Amino acid sequence: MDFNHYENYGFDRISAFNLATGFKDRSYHAHWHPYGEIVLVGPGKNNIFRVNQHMYTLAEGDFLLIWPMEVHEIIDADREKSLIIQFSNAFINSLFDLQRIMHFYRNLHVLCVHAHQQLVDELRAITERMKESYLSAASNRELRCCMLLMEFMLTLDQHREEFASEMKNGDPYSYTDTAMHRMIMVTDYIKNNLTADDLSQSAMARLAGVNKDYFSRIFHSITGMNYSKWLNTIRLEKATELLTDPGMSLTEVAMHSGFQSISSFNRVFREDKGMSPREYRMLFVPSDAK
Repeated sequence: MDFNHYENYGFDRISAFNLATGFKDRSYHAHWHPYGEIVLVGPGKNNIFRVNQHMYTLAEGDFLLIWPMEVHEIIDADREKSLIIQFSNAFINSLFDLQRIMHFYRNLHVLCVHAHQQLVDELRAITERMKESYLSAASNRELRCCMLLMEFMLTLDQHREEFASEMKNGDPYSYTDTAMHRMIMVTDYIKNNLTADDLSQSAMARLAGVNKDYFSRIFHSITGMNYSKWLNTIRLEKATELLTDPGMSLTEVAMHSGFQSISSFNRVFREDKGMSPREYRMLFVPSDAK
């Protein structure tokens, strides 16, 4: 198959799914964007990446997972034969199960072929099908690729027991359909009302119609994190989205994201990103700048 027609594809029209390879330069500066990336690492002894504050030296066939809004950088790697898949944050947020998977694996960035050979082999096969679908002339290629992306995430989630000790989360399947629907109602309410007067765990438990202790257990089981951590994560996701607007001050970003003060916003942001909101804003790369 001839890949020349898609090499150096510049991601100039970010939709639900994009794919590229063939970049000659071995490095790319630190940046972030509102979409996630899956990198299938190419050949060579030196494949060095940074995600947030962590450096990773990877081997051919490893996967690098970069979740939406994460600062990342290619220090030195074969970008010509690596495969880069990009997916929109809106696509992930469209399904609760995809949100749950992203939250559960948020701190997982590397799938090593030597440590998880069966999983990586399965994911590589799905990725090859993505590439074939993306390069086809079919009018429904984006839909096919999104279906394969969901299969990628589902396959990853089916191997969750391999990562239990790393993730240190509860069992994301130890809940009933009723409990899941109640959590969907709560999480949707929070995302649409980040500036509400009372988003405490007690208030959200009342909204879900359960006691606080049960709410705490089931919320952690479904999202993979405690309520306070999850709420700050959602506020930071909103903040990083608003930081793309140069006309909005940092104080306005903090207030619209639900933080009570600029000091708490700066503290939480730095703890999560390793830099201030102002520094983070300076790293923003629009979708047409790659």
